[in-house]
Amino acid sequence: MGSTADKVSGKANELTGKAKQAVGDATGSHKLQAKGAAQEAKGDTQQAKGNAKDVVKKAVGK
Repeated sequence: MGSTADKVSGKANELTGKAKQAVGDATGSHKLQAKGAAQEAKGDTQQAKGNAKDVVKKAVGK
Protein backbone atom coordinates (compact mmCIF):
# COMPACT_ATOMS: atom_id res chain seq x y z
CA MET A 1 0.00 0.00 0.00
CA GLY A 2 1.33 3.44 -0.88
CA SER A 3 1.64 6.33 1.50
CA THR A 4 -1.50 8.06 0.21
CA ALA A 5 -3.53 4.85 0.47
CA ASP A 6 -2.29 4.33 4.03
CA LYS A 7 -3.28 7.88 4.95
CA VAL A 8 -6.74 7.57 3.38
CA SER A 9 -7.42 4.18 4.98
CA GLY A 10 -6.12 5.49 8.26
CA LYS A 11 -8.39 8.52 8.20
CA ALA A 12 -11.38 6.34 7.31
CA ASN A 13 -10.64 3.99 10.20
CA GLU A 14 -10.12 6.92 12.56
CA LEU A 15 -13.45 8.50 11.63
CA THR A 16 -15.33 5.18 11.77
CA GLY A 17 -13.79 4.46 15.16
CA LYS A 18 -14.86 7.84 16.49
CA ALA A 19 -18.39 7.24 15.21
CA LYS A 20 -18.53 3.82 16.89
CA GLN A 21 -17.37 5.37 20.14
CA ALA A 22 -20.06 8.05 19.92
CA VAL A 23 -22.76 5.44 19.30
CA GLY A 24 -21.36 3.35 22.14
CA ASP A 25 -21.48 6.38 24.44
CA ALA A 26 -25.04 7.18 23.42
CA THR A 27 -26.27 3.61 23.89
CA GLY A 28 -24.12 2.75 26.90
CA SER A 29 -22.38 -0.03 24.96
CA HIS A 30 -18.90 -0.43 26.44
CA LYS A 31 -18.14 -3.10 23.83
CA LEU A 32 -18.86 -0.70 20.96
CA GLN A 33 -16.86 2.04 22.68
CA ALA A 34 -13.87 -0.31 22.93
CA LYS A 35 -14.19 -1.44 19.32
CA GLY A 36 -14.34 2.20 18.24
CA ALA A 37 -11.26 3.11 20.26
CA ALA A 38 -9.35 0.18 18.75
CA GLN A 39 -10.38 1.14 15.22
CA GLU A 40 -9.41 4.76 15.84
CA ALA A 41 -5.99 3.65 17.08
CA LYS A 42 -5.59 1.47 13.98
CA GLY A 43 -6.37 4.51 11.85
CA ASP A 44 -3.83 6.64 13.67
CA THR A 45 -1.20 3.94 13.09
CA GLN A 46 -2.03 3.70 9.38
CA GLN A 47 -1.73 7.46 8.99
CA ALA A 48 1.62 7.45 10.78
CA LYS A 49 2.80 4.66 8.48
CA GLY A 50 1.83 6.74 5.44
CA ASN A 51 3.64 9.76 6.82
CA ALA A 52 6.73 7.67 7.50
CA LYS A 53 6.70 6.39 3.92
CA ASP A 54 6.62 9.98 2.69
CA VAL A 55 9.63 10.86 4.82
CA VAL A 56 11.57 7.87 3.49
CA LYS A 57 10.67 8.72 -0.11
CA LYS A 58 11.87 12.29 0.38
CA ALA A 59 15.09 11.14 2.05
CA VAL A 60 15.84 8.69 -0.74
CA GLY A 61 14.95 11.28 -3.35
CA LYS A 62 12.18 9.44 -5.12
